[in-house]
Amino acid sequence: MADVNWSKVEQVDTVIIGAGLSGIGLAYYMQRDCPKKSYIILEAREQSGGTWDLFKYPGIRSDSDLFTFGYEFKPWEDDKAIADGPSILSYIRETASENNIEQHIRYQQKVVKANWDSENSIWQVTIQHSPSADTDNAEPGLSYMTCNWLFSAAGYYNYDQGYTPELQNIKAFDGEVVHPQHWPKDLDYRDKNVVIIGSGATAVTLLPAMADKTKHITMLQRTPTYIMSLPQKDPIANFLRKLLPSKIAYGLTRKKNISIARAIWTFCQKFPNVARKIIRYTNKRMLPKGYPVDEHFSPPYNPWDQRLCAVPDGDLFNVIQDGKASVVTDHIETFTQKGITLKSGRALEADIVITATGLDIQLFGGMEFLIDNSPVDLSKAVTFKGMMLSGIPNFAFAIGYTNASWTLKVGLLCEHFCRMINHMDANSHKSCEAELPSADMPTRPLLDFGAGYVQRVIDQLPRQGLEAPWYMSMDYKVDAKNLRYGPLLDENLVFDKQRAPIEHTNSDALDMRFAQKV
Repeated sequence: MADVNWSKVEQVDTVIIGAGLSGIGLAYYMQRDCPKKSYIILEAREQSGGTWDLFKYPGIRSDSDLFTFGYEFKPWEDDKAIADGPSILSYIRETASENNIEQHIRYQQKVVKANWDSENSIWQVTIQHSPSADTDNAEPGLSYMTCNWLFSAAGYYNYDQGYTPELQNIKAFDGEVVHPQHWPKDLDYRDKNVVIIGSGATAVTLLPAMADKTKHITMLQRTPTYIMSLPQKDPIANFLRKLLPSKIAYGLTRKKNISIARAIWTFCQKFPNVARKIIRYTNKRMLPKGYPVDEHFSPPYNPWDQRLCAVPDGDLFNVIQDGKASVVTDHIETFTQKGITLKSGRALEADIVITATGLDIQLFGGMEFLIDNSPVDLSKAVTFKGMMLSGIPNFAFAIGYTNASWTLKVGLLCEHFCRMINHMDANSHKSCEAELPSADMPTRPLLDFGAGYVQRVIDQLPRQGLEAPWYMSMDYKVDAKNLRYGPLLDENLVFDKQRAPIEHTNSDALDMRFAQKV
């Protein structure tokens, strides 16, 4: 890389990575709580919206209700609680427009490297951008910026590609193969035989959304998923909205839905066998008489060991009941010219195969971290309060709940982040980092979640501890108590730490070594 005079590049208080739900949410909180602090949102894509701009497949929707998935500060006013992707995207962009956040977003700006300069207590950020944006940069396609804080609101998966497992003899298939993350605009599936490989939220969404136009559509799964029907509209929410001002009705509905979701999750954790029977009973009632419920809708794990999929008004069960769609639980033996042969010997005829096989996990947009020009091994870092990483100064991130609405957690993290900035400003602190109490502190995986897309990369991710403040809480009430109302300072939080020069050998080139506290 060419030498960069970092003292002459653009300086900003906070760089936010990602203009999706989390990034725009943080921008709002910064404007509200830290109005004197400057920020820039760097978005790698051409438009805002993140996930909701990326995915274009039929029926895309949230599997959480929008009264909890929406921002706490902006009421969700649509009458549908389980909303479609375009409506959510419109809501996010409306939030940015209403709060003049759009002017702070720079598109086609991907953060590829961030180096913490201990001497000056700043992040040196390297940005890859569209060639059309080139001006007088040191290198073609690159620009540079420094900031006091770096906040990753880039989610946890790779936007450039989804995950597709190795599929035996796939090249022999004459039909079209599509991954939902790269949905073709002109895909014609009318009167076609379609097979969806997968059983997660995407597959469960696609099956009913496409069923009316296909000749027949089949969801081919190796392992069943827990699926429950939820009302698409919340009658209590819509009733309250007629009686009360919008913000009050929204707040009451939000509290109600948080409590209900938390109660369901807690019940499933404490009484998994009872929860399993209840889910099976409700599924059986919505499926054809004699349908093999245990074969296709009874997973081998307990409810909420993996995410439970919600289907609005039972749409998945309805298309199965009508004979428009099928579920097959089996393993792929091989692809053929006309479809798929299964290990049971059964053949599935297909004109189109959709590989709804999951995400490719990629934290923090895939950027490279360095401290004083020495690479950081993220797998050795441990989360602090679910928003910072041990040993990495002035860096925060947003990863939402896996057992509830993503945004519930993100909102609390953003509030706590703003509290941190204001405390540092009031006390003239330049840096802040979490320091492990001991090098051998017990840890466990970052995402304590059984989904395949998580398990494939679990060893590459940071870790979490067993106790607060080092674990990733999945309980909104606990997080509200700790992040919103709890103390900001912690004995593990170190301000203005002096860092000694690091001498690396081949064996410790990725180790982070720090001087003792001043």
